[in-house]
This record gives sequence, structure tokens and C-alpha cells, in this order.
Amino acid sequence: MSQKSICVYCGSRNGANSAYTKAAGTFGRLLAAEGWRLVYGAGDVGLMGEVARATQAAGGETFGVIPVHLLRREVGKTDLTRFVVTETMHERKKVMIMNADAVVVLPGGPGSLDELFEALTWRQLGLHDKPILVMNVDGYWDALHTLLDQVIDAGFADASLARFITWVDDAESAMDQLRKLLK
Repeated sequence: MSQKSICVYCGSRNGANSAYTKAAGTFGRLLAAEGWRLVYGAGDVGLMGEVARATQAAGGETFGVIPVHLLRREVGKTDLTRFVVTETMHERKKVMIMNADAVVVLPGGPGSLDELFEALTWRQLGLHDKPILVMNVDGYWDALHTLLDQVIDAGFADASLARFITWVDDAESAMDQLRKLLK
């Protein structure tokens, strides 16, 4: 069986709730324990840094992708198993998703939303069929879930859009779902 790679989108900040940082660390440790590789935005700050450090501390492989203009801002984490610098944000997102078997979204801000919506749009257009999981730690993504339901109810997306996202509450549930989805 080949090694699975999980693309994680999450904040370059820790957020106001310590549960977000805890979830990121737990998920990183669980990825490593499963023998799966972390694919992420290569930052050493916020939840990005937490998930990467936890993966590394547990002996896991890390694949980071960062655009050149964010190297200083997000403090590019260069001690990764693989470190790729891209020219643009779009190229970063493409490299990340193309090198992953699934996507997991932890709490984050506009960048995480951008990444999620691009992955979701590409899935809707048939450009990939990778599972997309949203980790709704302490209800962080409740409003997003409601918004996506509204988009469907208002007729701006097919009902199939709802099937493209698996909603989970914590790192353990995310791993359980990934094991099922990536058989």
C-alpha cells in the first residue's frame, strides 16, 4: 500500500480558541501515527506551524508549499521532508492538491476559505475526486455550513455540492473518516 498524503488547509494564526491549536496538533500526530504525509502551506506560524511541528515530532513526513512572497510573512518552515517554493498563490494551491489524496480544512481565515472553495469548485467541475473534510472544531465552521446549504437552497449550486464535503468535529473523527474514504 502506498503512503497517503493529506492536504491540510488552516490558519496562519492560532485563532482565539485554544481548541483550534489543540486540534491541529492532534491531527498532525495522528497523521504521523497513520504513516501518512502532511501536505500544507509550509508556514511555521499559527495552526500551519502547529500541525507541521506535531507531525514532525511524531516522526511523520511533511511536504510544504509556499509562494516566494510569503516566505518571510508566514516564516517558511524549511526543515520539512520536502519544501517547494512557487511563484504564485495559485501555483501553491495546485501543487498542494495535486500531491494529496484528500483535503482536510481546519479553522482558518480568508486564505483557508480560498483554498477550500478552489478545491470544492475543482471537485464540482470534475477536476479531481478527492475527499474534502471540514473539521468544525467547537462549531467554528457552522456559519459556512449554513451558507453552503443556502447556496444550494437558493439554486446557485446543485445538491451534489453538499455531498462533496464531509463535516467532522475533531481530529479523531477526521482520521476515522479518512481511513474509510481512502481505502
